[in-house]
This record gives sequence, C-alpha cells and structure tokens, in this order.
Amino acid sequence: MNLESALRANRDRGRKLLVPYITGGMSDDWCEVLGALGSAGADAIEIGMPFSDPIMDGPTIQDACTRALARGVTPFSILHDLDRVDAGVPLVAMTYYNLVHHAGEARFAGALADAGISGAIIPDLPLEESAVWEEAAASAGVEAVLLVAPVTPDERIARICERSRGFVYAVARMGITGERASVSSSASVLVKRVKAATDKPVLVGFGVSTPEHAAEMSADADGVIVGSALVQIILDGGGPQEAAAFVTSMRAALDAP
Repeated sequence: MNLESALRANRDRGRKLLVPYITGGMSDDWCEVLGALGSAGADAIEIGMPFSDPIMDGPTIQDACTRALARGVTPFSILHDLDRVDAGVPLVAMTYYNLVHHAGEARFAGALADAGISGAIIPDLPLEESAVWEEAAASAGVEAVLLVAPVTPDERIARICERSRGFVYAVARMGITGERASVSSSASVLVKRVKAATDKPVLVGFGVSTPEHAAEMSADADGVIVGSALVQIILDGGGPQEAAAFVTSMRAALDAP
C-alpha cells in the first residue's frame, strides 16, 4: 500500500490525516492494537522499533522500548509478527540508524517491504548522510520520510521536502517526544514554511496529546502524528479497545466542522 498516494487521496478529499504511533512488541496484544487503530480512523500507523538509546524519545516511549526489549523483541521479530496483521492502512516504521546500519541498508529496507511496511522514519540520520538509505529504501519500495524542525532554514526545508517521500514530518518543538499540556506556537509557523515549499502531505508530531491539540495543529497542517499519549494508555494496561477509543476521539476532533 503506497503511503504517499494513500495520504494524498485522503487529504485531497478534505480529510485531515491521523497517524498514531505505538512501540512494536511493547505488549502481548500489540498486533491486535494495530488492527484496532486502523478501524478507529487512522490514515497510517507508525510502528517504533525498540532501541536501547532512543535519543529523540521522552520517558514514555523510552519505557515502552525498555519493556519491549525485556520481552526479547528485535526488529526482525516485529516484522515477523506483522505477518498476522491487516491494519487496512499503510504502516510506517520508525527506528534509529544504528539498527539500520547493523542490518545493512538494503537488507533492512527489503525486510520492511517484505513485512508490508510502506515507509520508514530514521530521525537521527541527517540529510547529508541519508542518500544511501534513501536509495536502498526506494529500491525496495519503501518511502523514506524526512523531518524538518523549527530551526531548519528555508533553503534546507526545500531540499528536505524535495527528497522526502510519503510525507514531510514537521517536528512541532525542539527536544524529545512526550505529552504536553499545550502545543508549541512554533509548530504553526513551521508548517506554513513547509507548505510553501511542497505539495506533499505535511504532518505534525511531538507533543500532540489531546483531541484539542490535534484540531489546533491540523488547522495549518495536513494532519497529526500522536505517539506518547497513546503509548501511555498501553503502558497503563490498555488494550485494543482503549487504544481505539483514544484514536476515535482524535478522529472526531479532526473531522469536526
């Protein structure tokens, strides 16, 4: 399932995009959670590959990674588990370059494609060093999603937008992932700068924690990515039903006139 085509089609019919994130392998029923998220109104689902040093992630996702690793989860066990998942929407992997490098770019990209994953986000791989990964991903049919931040200069935004595939990930604030009481005012400014540089879908993440946040951020962006708030629900013992209820509330906020 082509990520960018699916997101564009939904955006072009007037729908605001919603991409929830969960950490792969963090619970026994994580695959069932994936299916529930697709049914609850997600346009794509981001799956985090657990890593021992998730430098861009805050305490919630760090806890989820620790829990998954303690269960013996590996990137390839996650991909194997996806054989029994039909979420009905594109899947996007998120991981750090150490894992990609260890496996080899071509092998890693091929494994993602074989598991039905449409896109991949490698947040610690800078533009100047990502060409080999982008080529390997493209050869395997995986769309390499790139990120922009509030401090990214306009000229660099243009280059990132040109090379990003699937969508452009707009980081709402500097720092790490995590729930926030309010959204950053810098996010709206960043989204307008990115939208001026590309027609690709532009999604905002980092700190989108409530339905109200989702509605506010999607006023300028094409949609939102929500991670820590959803992961916390699962860490607290929630399963597919609770995860779906949260995503349904996000979907309702985005669909409200």
